[in-house]
Amino acid sequence: MSVPKNILESGFDTKSQCCGCGACVQVCAKNAIRMQEDDEGFLYPVVDTDLCVECGLCESVCQYIVSVGKNTALQHAYGGHINDADVLNESTSGGAFSAIADVWCDENYVIFGAEADGLKIRHSFVTDKNEIGKFRRSKYSQSVIGDSFKECKNFLNDGKKVLFSGTPCQIAGLKSFLKGKDYDNLLTVEVICEGVPSPLFVRKLDEKIQKEKKSSIISLDYRYKDSDRWDYQVMNISYSSTGNSINGTIKYDRWLNPFWSIWLAHLMSRPSCYKCPYTTFNRVADISLGDLWGAYAFCPDLYNKNKGASLIIANTDKGKKIAQNTLKTVFIGREIEFAQALKYQSPMRKNIDINPKRDDFMQDLKAMDYDTICKKYAKRKSLKFLFSKYILGTYRQRAWWKNIKRQLKK
Repeated sequence: MSVPKNILESGFDTKSQCCGCGACVQVCAKNAIRMQEDDEGFLYPVVDTDLCVECGLCESVCQYIVSVGKNTALQHAYGGHINDADVLNESTSGGAFSAIADVWCDENYVIFGAEADGLKIRHSFVTDKNEIGKFRRSKYSQSVIGDSFKECKNFLNDGKKVLFSGTPCQIAGLKSFLKGKDYDNLLTVEVICEGVPSPLFVRKLDEKIQKEKKSSIISLDYRYKDSDRWDYQVMNISYSSTGNSINGTIKYDRWLNPFWSIWLAHLMSRPSCYKCPYTTFNRVADISLGDLWGAYAFCPDLYNKNKGASLIIANTDKGKKIAQNTLKTVFIGREIEFAQALKYQSPMRKNIDINPKRDDFMQDLKAMDYDTICKKYAKRKSLKFLFSKYILGTYRQRAWWKNIKRQLKK
């Protein structure tokens, strides 16, 4: 990997200090930079030194060189779910993103988000909010940002209202690309992130399906809402083969899913995620979105019978206004105590810890097949644990029943 001399002289570490936002690629006037995947599956900028004139534009938008401003005012937190049952069912949790889009996008608007095409995740935009279904569902993979920052800037300069969603580092990349200019017609929405995993893992899963089913993955829903189950966090994998007319689905239960075991052990996250500068309650976006973790403990009335509930955190006055308007129109919920919500959101308080076995895992990921990797690294849940979850029920289930009994006694 070659990088400009001026970046090397600044002591820039391309692995731990590059989140792959692509701002440098989009700002380069000479088209001298491109994103290239490394052997772990993560994208990094590669510079054609024959084209590079060392103008410094890439440095001027790099969030690891130029400080990106964070919102330090006291945040307001809200919990609840969208009042549209169909949208709620299509959403990962409570449909907050769709609710916010419905309020912000009244006319002359553009919505940016990450969409999935099989295993490929990329950023794109729509000009009709009825088409934002493609941005719903958690992807658990870093999207290829493409020219989204340039397109966003052009739309803003044309006077369109823009809703731009992404991970915190992608929002920071956009803001650095815009040189810190505060656009009244821009609303930024970030997902609360616990690190992006290597795409090599699901590619290994796809290789397994190709070998056993003679098919390929066409869609992967990490947290499928199965109406026949208490817990909707099921990985639902759809596969198909046009040539052999073979298709079907594979479901991994939440507690038996090797992906969750390996990812949450922080064995395959991007190197920069372990040193993420955005794991703090001071956020870069107008609005932060996440699951309403801990609802069973501090706001059981918002539990929503396990159908999904969202956490909305307004970090700016603009974000607060939009969040409050969603509560008045399309969102069922209420304001909750920010400190309580923060208690259950570890990615807003600290970096993920690097697993000492990460390097070994990544080497094995390149060499081993899917089943061998899972057998070696995915931890099996104990019988006591499974009994607790399947027989006694999760904390959320038990809390919901307690809340029902509490309501009946009134």
